[in-house]
Amino acid sequence: MAPGYQVEELRSVEELPPGAWERLAPPDDPMWSRGVFAALERSRVGPAGYRYLTVRHESDLVAVLPLCLFRDLMLDRIVGPQERRLLAPLRRVAPRLLRVPMLFCGHLLGQGHLLTARPLDAPAGRLLVDAVLDFARREGLETVVFKDFAAPDLAPLREPLTAAGFFLAPGLPDTELALSAATFEEYLAGLPAKPRRNARAKIRRFQAHPDLRIEILAEYAHLLPQLLALYQQVMDRADQTLDVLDHAFLTALTGQDDPRSRLVVCFEGAEPVGFLLCLFTGDGAIGARIGLDYRLNHDAAIYHNLHYAAVRLAMDSGCRHIRFAQTAYEPKVEMGCALIEQWHAMTHVRALPRAVLRRLLPAALTAARADALGPHHTQPTHREKRPSHAAR
Repeated sequence: MAPGYQVEELRSVEELPPGAWERLAPPDDPMWSRGVFAALERSRVGPAGYRYLTVRHESDLVAVLPLCLFRDLMLDRIVGPQERRLLAPLRRVAPRLLRVPMLFCGHLLGQGHLLTARPLDAPAGRLLVDAVLDFARREGLETVVFKDFAAPDLAPLREPLTAAGFFLAPGLPDTELALSAATFEEYLAGLPAKPRRNARAKIRRFQAHPDLRIEILAEYAHLLPQLLALYQQVMDRADQTLDVLDHAFLTALTGQDDPRSRLVVCFEGAEPVGFLLCLFTGDGAIGARIGLDYRLNHDAAIYHNLHYAAVRLAMDSGCRHIRFAQTAYEPKVEMGCALIEQWHAMTHVRALPRAVLRRLLPAALTAARADALGPHHTQPTHREKRPSHAAR
């Protein structure tokens, strides 16, 4: 036992003391707003449940680690298309063999963090990692993943994770656009020549469809059936479906202040044909999830113009950066987004499966990352250089 430290398990983000989450969470990452986790708890987007491990030093709450419990995660939902094709015969004849009980640490929908005001010291880090593994064994969740952690966030935990048998595997990078320009036109003018020409051409393609328009909505509950149908079109084409947002999650976010949510919607007449859900907190924004009518998307460049509208909205809201999802890297790099390196720390609670995973998963995830990034897979990803939460 680390002297003066203790770990407690909570079942809801609302069980944390008032102000504790806000004090420890990144102030410019909307996905880490308390409201997002409360919305996840009310929904059925994938996990069987959520927990929060808290670390206290004497009477002070010094760290929070969210957990997502998957009791029967289908393996073919989280691999790439090539692996999914190889697993298809097994899914037909013995689908139970593809069910993997798994514990994710961090955030189901966004970049992983251990919420702390300052990095944990070694005894506290070892205590927390031991508590994660004890919880996984108790719940029968034998595969444990610290998911999508940027290198600086993972660094303070590297020693206790390595000592406990965890190994690193590359995750898909995040995409982040710095908003240093004063106006959208200034942002466009600052792009390299070819991306600038492409962006202006896509804006003209959209404008050539006078029946299409883009609106920004603060209240969108009345549109949820149509929006979910558009979202399903995207999910039907997705390589991975670890999480699928549902009516309850989107309803919980509608009209919230923590985070502030806005929906960038493309309408054809009165019918939505595309949307980008945007969340805001502090000086940060994220284009969290998208829905598209593929019947119109290519000809009118709806995907690109939804993102351009989100960039305008973030600028108008005083944001210094906006993040987008871990997909479609080609258009996001062309928009000027930086790639933010992310890692998984993984293990299995039993020695033999751990050895197999250590041998197979890093290479498989490296290949999946190269496939997803396409021509950008050799481009250096950017490490985050933001100060700690306490210094902001």
